[in-house]
Amino acid sequence: MDSIQELYELTKNIKNEVNKVIIGQEDVIDKMLLTIFAGSHALIEGVPGIAKTLLVKTLGHVIDCENNRIQFTPDMMPSDITGINIYNMQIQKFELFKGPIFTGMLLADEINRAPAKTQSALLQCMQERLVSIDSTTHSLPDYFTVFATQNPIEHEGTYPLPEAQKDRFLLKIDMDYPTLDDEMILAQRMLSDSSPEQTLKNGEVNKITSMIELIQARKLFNKVIVKDEIIEYIIRIIRNTRNNAALLVGAGPRATQAMLLSARIYAVMQGRDFVTPDDVKAVAYAILNHRVILRPEFEIEGISNNEIIERILIQTAVPR
Repeated sequence: MDSIQELYELTKNIKNEVNKVIIGQEDVIDKMLLTIFAGSHALIEGVPGIAKTLLVKTLGHVIDCENNRIQFTPDMMPSDITGINIYNMQIQKFELFKGPIFTGMLLADEINRAPAKTQSALLQCMQERLVSIDSTTHSLPDYFTVFATQNPIEHEGTYPLPEAQKDRFLLKIDMDYPTLDDEMILAQRMLSDSSPEQTLKNGEVNKITSMIELIQARKLFNKVIVKDEIIEYIIRIIRNTRNNAALLVGAGPRATQAMLLSARIYAVMQGRDFVTPDDVKAVAYAILNHRVILRPEFEIEGISNNEIIERILIQTAVPR
């Protein structure tokens, strides 16, 4: 793959195949693809039953990437994720029984249900793509990607993610209910033999590319033009989160890096080789939402992080 246009066509083909199974959720699919291109991880927040697991499974199939799912629970131990060494009496040697973390794409379902010790085991895998088991360190693929989910309406028996851990996620993707039209299509398909799950199971979804090819395509993002005015615009947005009266904690320098990278990838996914202010705005909410902390008095009033981010985007002068 040698050109941005080829990469744009590839992303369109990937989305077309995913859409054979997933109805609607175009923005969510875009941001998940963006996360993979960036070589990072994403936090997905949405109520149960809106096809988060099916989406990851379908995307993994289309890009020919092995994927696993972990259902996090309060009694889960780090070894349940990483695996364990067990002594084999026959060969008189310890053998590694790999955990579900040894995969290309991981769905960490309800990550905030796991205790801090278990979450920290996952954090090393995300940050360094390494797994420590006893005294041995094992490598994960360069394309190892975590999509971690949280249920926004249920907090009993959960362990809120530390801010340092949330900052390791490139994006926080809000996955909402389908629209009326999309839900109508879903209901009609469920009454036939073409339900989303059955479509994937029947082999009607094609494998378009591989994770290796997507990694190799990352070099094309270096060709995308980001003018100094756009860089300054991004920095001003980030800095404005730090002096906003409604925010207790603003976004750090990692958010600046994340927004630069994400805006560049988003531009390519729109078929362009240059970044516009609209690209920045398109990724700003997902970049900043989980990195800023609202002051309690504003939270009590029912104001959300996204409302404050919207105000900041309106107040920050757009380059011409």
